[in-house]
Amino acid sequence: MNRDQIKYVAMFTMLLNHIANVFLEPGTFLFEVMVDVGYFTAITMCYFLVEGYCYTRSKEKYGKRLLLFALISEIPFCLAFTEEGTISFVSMNMLFTLFLCFLILYAMEKIPLGTRQTLCILGLVFASAYSDWAFLAPIFTYWFASCGLRDAQGKMLPAGGRNADQKSHLAGGQNSERKKLLWKVFRKAMLFFGLLNLVENMEQTTPARAVIQSLGATAGILLSALCIIYLYNGKRSEKHRTFSKWFFYIFYPAHLLILGILRIAI
Repeated sequence: MNRDQIKYVAMFTMLLNHIANVFLEPGTFLFEVMVDVGYFTAITMCYFLVEGYCYTRSKEKYGKRLLLFALISEIPFCLAFTEEGTISFVSMNMLFTLFLCFLILYAMEKIPLGTRQTLCILGLVFASAYSDWAFLAPIFTYWFASCGLRDAQGKMLPAGGRNADQKSHLAGGQNSERKKLLWKVFRKAMLFFGLLNLVENMEQTTPARAVIQSLGATAGILLSALCIIYLYNGKRSEKHRTFSKWFFYIFYPAHLLILGILRIAI
């Protein structure tokens, strides 16, 4: 699978998750399945953010696009997920979280390793406290960026490596070292996310059910790992690249706006 195909899958699973959260009764089997499958999206987008940061011709434009669409998406996001009334502040949306993740990558590249860089990254992680996928997405992004993508000076390596014959660990070449590095990240992500869900679920249901629900919550992350590690070929689609690029940005606020209107209408 190429990068765009995996992103289209991520858009679909995100849609399932959002439909479940807006319209379905929490705790039902269908709700749990749709929400858990939807967890595929966040960590997948964190991975591609790290890769995209290396590929992009203009990091400044990349960051500005994320911030622009984060601002555009905020009202549709709150409209969709407001539980009572027409609209109220819920949190900052996922694109804003990804913008903070982008700033983490920027800090890792521009600030020398040491206390200053660490404090900057921690500040950006805590800045996500009132955002979708708070703390988790920034931490996932940092893990991907530090799993072998940086050189000894802490600079970000381009996705194609230092030269045409050297491949980055995050490029699509299915070498054993890359698999080990990424499995390490995904295992940590599954454990971290699963434990957080377990703590939350223990307060709401029986221990046995809490364990089952927490294991189910890791399914989306596991699916993401299988796609990125074993199916991803490291390439973009050969066709309709411009369409795909803008579709991924526009789909987020557009589908939230539609869900929000339907929520009010129903």
